[in-house]
Amino acid sequence: MKRVLAVAALFGCVVCARAGAPVKAADVVHYRQSVMDLIGWNFGPLAAMTKGKTAWDAKEFAMRAERIKSLSTQAIDGFANGPANGGVETDAKTDIWNDLTDFHAKLDDFVNEAKMLDETARGGDEAKMKEQFHKTADTCKACHDKYKAS
Repeated sequence: MKRVLAVAALFGCVVCARAGAPVKAADVVHYRQSVMDLIGWNFGPLAAMTKGKTAWDAKEFAMRAERIKSLSTQAIDGFANGPANGGVETDAKTDIWNDLTDFHAKLDDFVNEAKMLDETARGGDEAKMKEQFHKTADTCKACHDKYKAS
């Protein structure tokens, strides 16, 4: 029992030490890009379904909507370093940090619509799911139009 407690205490120390460690700007950018890639990975099939390019699959739609909801709340961590990019190429405009209040509002809109997308998908109504997908996609577009370099 003492050994289990000692291992648990050591693990806790390692976790706490890492939590306080400085994060490199490049790591933050890679994190942000990874989250955005995963959101896109899950958005693509939903867009294809809503446009009729692939067969409608409510179960897959719901699974991907749940993922997008989860990822939406994690995206903000990828902007923690300010405009510093650690030498990593990025499409994030410095305007994000020049107008952080607006950026946060747009990101909050995405988080809220992603939550609604997940809730709507759980209901299973195809028309409502498609409508909510478009609302969610519009929040992405609003942010990308202003804060992403093309």
